Amino acid sequence: MAEPPRRPRELFLAGLAAAYLAAFVSLYLQLPGLYGHDGILPVRRALRPGGRGLRALLGAEPTLLWLSPRAGLAAERGAELLCLLGAAAALGALLSAALRDCVLLAAMHAAYLSLYQVGQVFLYFQWDSLLLEAGFLGVLVAPLRLFRWRSAAWRAHDGVTFWLVRWLLFRLMFASGVVKLTSRCPTWWGLTALTYHYETQCIPTPAAWFAHQLPVWFQKLSVVATYVIEIAVPLLFFAPIRRLRLFAFYCQVLLQVLIILTGNYNFFNALTIVLAFSLLDEEHVAYWLGRSKKKHASSWPPSLLAFLSTLLELAAYALLLYWSVQHFGLEIDWEKKVLESKVAFTYHEFTQWLRTVTLPLVGVGFLSLSWEILSALYRCISVRGCFWKLWALLQWAVFATAAVGVFAVSLVPFTYIDYESNGKLWPGIHHMFNAVERFQVVNSYGLFRRMTGVGGRPEVVLEGSYDKQTWTEIEFMYKPGNVSVAPPLVAPHQPRLDWQMWFAALGHHSSSPWFASFVYRLLQGKKDVIRLVQLDEAKYPFSAQPPTYIRAQLYKYWFTGSAETGEGATRWWRRQHVQEFFPTVSLGDPTLENLLAQHGLKDKAPPKRPATTFLPWLLESIRRLSLPLSAPAVLWSLYLGAASAALLRALGRRHRGGAPPARHKGPKRGDPVDRGGGEKNGQVRRKEEREEKGEGRARGAADGEGPRGTKKKK
Repeated sequence: MAEPPRRPRELFLAGLAAAYLAAFVSLYLQLPGLYGHDGILPVRRALRPGGRGLRALLGAEPTLLWLSPRAGLAAERGAELLCLLGAAAALGALLSAALRDCVLLAAMHAAYLSLYQVGQVFLYFQWDSLLLEAGFLGVLVAPLRLFRWRSAAWRAHDGVTFWLVRWLLFRLMFASGVVKLTSRCPTWWGLTALTYHYETQCIPTPAAWFAHQLPVWFQKLSVVATYVIEIAVPLLFFAPIRRLRLFAFYCQVLLQVLIILTGNYNFFNALTIVLAFSLLDEEHVAYWLGRSKKKHASSWPPSLLAFLSTLLELAAYALLLYWSVQHFGLEIDWEKKVLESKVAFTYHEFTQWLRTVTLPLVGVGFLSLSWEILSALYRCISVRGCFWKLWALLQWAVFATAAVGVFAVSLVPFTYIDYESNGKLWPGIHHMFNAVERFQVVNSYGLFRRMTGVGGRPEVVLEGSYDKQTWTEIEFMYKPGNVSVAPPLVAPHQPRLDWQMWFAALGHHSSSPWFASFVYRLLQGKKDVIRLVQLDEAKYPFSAQPPTYIRAQLYKYWFTGSAETGEGATRWWRRQHVQEFFPTVSLGDPTLENLLAQHGLKDKAPPKRPATTFLPWLLESIRRLSLPLSAPAVLWSLYLGAASAALLRALGRRHRGGAPPARHKGPKRGDPVDRGGGEKNGQVRRKEEREEKGEGRARGAADGEGPRGTKKKK
């Protein structure tokens, strides 16, 4: 059997820690303005016990914030504590492989789930659900290292749990491609979606302006490539041929990198790449690191198996090309020197195809999982020693059952793409899904279902005034406003208020109840909310005194053309006023008061608890230190610090002459596995077994201890 993918697993766990770090730090820096005592949607709104006991509260809404009063903390302080603890755990896991542990990952998952439960509209994003699902899988994938503090062997069942990451990636990508067509959005069907996307996405990057200038035929071809990568290529995730899986991996990475370059989608695209590490194998990652030991000696004639593998691989590429040409009418126009494309199938034909393939795709996934389970069973049987064999088989049974359960439950949200297939699922699976739905174990996905902003990007522009005559625009740090300001680079931070302003502009203000609360806090001059708009007080026009009146106007924005310029400087945007979005209001205005009362946003806030004990005082001190910090700067400082630490550690290891961590040798029969049955049992082999037949020094180097990690036998 192939060598177990230890390094891809480590890449996945490290990448998951990096995503958690971005999520916790980004949310922590915005928490006072969003959920604080005087925030837009105070967290206390989501925590109303109603006389219920703790068990009933946790059952209804599984959040650790129910325990905040018992710790002497207000709910918002409890949320801050969870963010800080989660960020510290994520940073530790990013810095040290020893901390990429199932216990620590379970703690991070519990912390983020607790925040998600009270996050209200500002945390209702698909990437938050994706992080929670990936984090839950990380708990199953990660070893138990805290009691060993050293590199341990690959467990026999690890291939089974790691397969679930691949299945999550497949569901994410396939659904994201399919919903673009099932939505009947005319821009996706006309292949013109990208002619609007770059300027209408929430927070574009400067590169989006340049991408918007590309010719229409290239934009349409890019949509075709998106369909191929999201719908056709994911089928190769389960291909038995290694090179096809690597091809699928690089296709996904290419798509995500292009999205990162042209849009600020926080940690989402990086997390998708992290999920794609499940497509890699040990040999390929070793090749990246320059440690590949496989000799690629040319032999002729090639073996029959290698010949058939190459033949099937070429057939897959040819079929993919043929499928693309036939279904998207790819044709070269030699006169115009362009590659023309169009959708060559109807909506009815597509839905029929989708109904035909949905359940067979479930079958493909089940067969692939079954192969992993049987392979793991073989590795367990190959373990020497009756006790260790039974121990390995027990772990295999537990984790195989868990994997089958997660796979079965995931079929409910996956088959949402075709409700007829969803109705054919066994009712017991639906009951299982309903039982775990609130824990965000599995979720449905489908990004960019419809292209918004056709005919112009809608944008809400706030204006403030002291006399109701002279109005001053209130510019945000990240979302478009001033037409001469370049789009920012903010990923992996997500400015959640800016994102919700984008959604608010798509409808009436009554569809965004939080907006009235936001205006109310600006009229009150609440500093925490103002920092969500502008961190630098000098850029906020009402920093000295809150405005007496506030109103909001709706504009349409477009990217300028390559030849358009402003007065003295290049203009990135042009805009046109559409209508009033929110009426002129002031404190005490009946319109504002009615809106606040209607949505339950006018509740009387309890008095702030004084920081008289150590923990509240510590949290308040950390908060004061973080006030002037920019979220993107903090995140990139942490990432660069972690990268520098890893580089220094590698240089130090090379300077000492120590070998890099390598795999344990394991038993002679079958694949190398931990004789103790896995890392989670915390068992350590006896010294005599580690040092038998003179292998003590080699195993010490394999554990990453270097020359000082071995002892001479007396």
